[in-house]
Amino acid sequence: MSTLLPIHGHNNPCLHCPPIGGTLGMRHRIGVGFGYAAVLCDGQAVWHEPSNASWERLWTVLKAENRAKQNPDADWRIVLHGPLHGETYQRQGVKKWVLVESNRGFA
Repeated sequence: MSTLLPIHGHNNPCLHCPPIGGTLGMRHRIGVGFGYAAVLCDGQAVWHEPSNASWERLWTVLKAENRAKQNPDADWRIVLHGPLHGETYQRQGVKKWVLVESNRGFA
């Protein structure tokens, strides 16, 4: 696995949203509502946000962490690509998901 350099969190361009963190907590829900959210293992999606999923049915980072424990040497990432901003977090140790990429999203 290629470990990417972490980057710092930053202000969210959405004025009604919390700042973008440099790490993800285990309770964080993996979803953007409108866009693309997924858990990747070596570049292949093992889960993605369904278009009709309720907030309660979205995976949490803990669910991704439990899946990653089954193959800890793989390159695990959480991708959140929504309007105004997008982020990629990489698993860099047990319960350690760090921000490695940030972009302006698709709108």
